[in-house]
Amino acid sequence: MEIIGALLVSTIAGLSTIIGSLVIFFKFKEDNINKFITASLSFSLAIMIGISITDLIPESTYILLLNYGIGKGIIFSFIAFIIGIILVKYLHKLMDKASSKTDLYQLGILNMLALMLHNFPEGIATFMSSYKDIELGLKLAVAIAFHNIPEGISIAVPIYYATKSKKNAILKTFLSGIAEPIGAIIAYIFLSKYITDSLISIILLLVGGIMITLAIEVIYPKAKNYNLNKYLYLGLLIGIILILFNYFCF
Repeated sequence: MEIIGALLVSTIAGLSTIIGSLVIFFKFKEDNINKFITASLSFSLAIMIGISITDLIPESTYILLLNYGIGKGIIFSFIAFIIGIILVKYLHKLMDKASSKTDLYQLGILNMLALMLHNFPEGIATFMSSYKDIELGLKLAVAIAFHNIPEGISIAVPIYYATKSKKNAILKTFLSGIAEPIGAIIAYIFLSKYITDSLISIILLLVGGIMITLAIEVIYPKAKNYNLNKYLYLGLLIGIILILFNYFCF
């Protein structure tokens, strides 16, 4: 019974990304679409950077320092972060060569891939926590759901406005969210004996490198291209407020 409860908690946390995708059903006038896209992109980059610097990087680095000491801990943290940066740069160049789709579509796919990598270890963490203590798992799931909702926005909005397909946007958002319960299932079936907090920390530091690089080098220039600075700053402000709320309340 504990296994079913833990898996259910992880699934709910992961699929909360779909809630974020529902913004594509809001109707906007033609001249307001670019304003909405600009605000959404800047909002998502604030969320990505905020999650990385307030959650993923400090907590993961602390665990590695605790487990390996200052020297090795710093080296492992740095290497994982740099690999994340290199990986997103490589993926971006690969997509530029391989895809004829618009920049906005590519951005949505990059967001999806980054957040799938992010959600996978989160699923493991949520499952393991819920399996040991269901109350602790529920608290973690609420915190994860809180930032998964804006992550869903960051995937669905660019894909929808690039393809005009609600089905495509929701599917890509679903694929990102489902990585969380998949991570939980794999943890239970194959990896429960081998998963350590150090391994999860290394993965999350890699994800931190991916998300910060994606936000700065891909999302920000795309949002800036619309030349709607008022809405760019508005999205950033809302994203920062949500990150601070998540940080101090959860």
